[in-house]
Amino acid sequence: MEILPAIDLLAGRCVRLVQGRYDRVIAYESDPLEVAARFRAAGATWLHVIDLDGARSGALSNLAALERIAQTGMRVQFGGGVRDDSAIQAALDAGAERVIVGTRALEDPDWFRQVVHQPGYARRVALGLDARLGKLAVRGWTQSTERTAIDVALSVAGWPLAAIVYTDIGRDGMLLGPNIDAIRSLAAVAPVPVIASGGVTDLEDVRRLVQINLVGVVIGRAIYEGALDLADALRVARAGAGE
Repeated sequence: MEILPAIDLLAGRCVRLVQGRYDRVIAYESDPLEVAARFRAAGATWLHVIDLDGARSGALSNLAALERIAQTGMRVQFGGGVRDDSAIQAALDAGAERVIVGTRALEDPDWFRQVVHQPGYARRVALGLDARLGKLAVRGWTQSTERTAIDVALSVAGWPLAAIVYTDIGRDGMLLGPNIDAIRSLAAVAPVPVIASGGVTDLEDVRRLVQINLVGVVIGRAIYEGALDLADALRVARAGAGE
């Protein structure tokens, strides 16, 4: 299992949203490149970079920052405002290794199916599923749907997706621990690898997640605020269930 430290960008700065709310912003540092360099020094090879401006507006707003971060040599999983073919290509061109599509994938599944089967996009596009109280949310988490993560995951069986990136919005930025039951249920039936996000607080959370069939875990606030040492989390995750 891999740890993906999070860099959430809002107006070019590193921030965290509490439960996905834009009116509850915790600002951390102004230079995302310095943050990326620190994560790399701790041993991370992947980053989870989200364009919060883009997630809310529907148009990519932090491509320059993405390009700078990618130039550090780290592998970047990027999302936020990726809602058409040109945005996917722009993110890949800026250096993203993997691009997350959430809103458009749920609102226009026929388009999404065509996109992930295009030459050059196989295993480069991930499906973003963000859940609040069991129901998926879209448009920067500002609108709710009646669909569940498991229903949507089952609908993409056989598609050449890189992963499903599952976020529990109610846990995100709260330091309350991950929703283990929901993550385990999704990972048990998902036809593609699952990356979980939201709520990881300490090393024990990482140990619990290692026991689930996940390929990655996104961690943000716990690292920024010193509740969890990134190097320790990487060690436990890479050691696997035997740690």
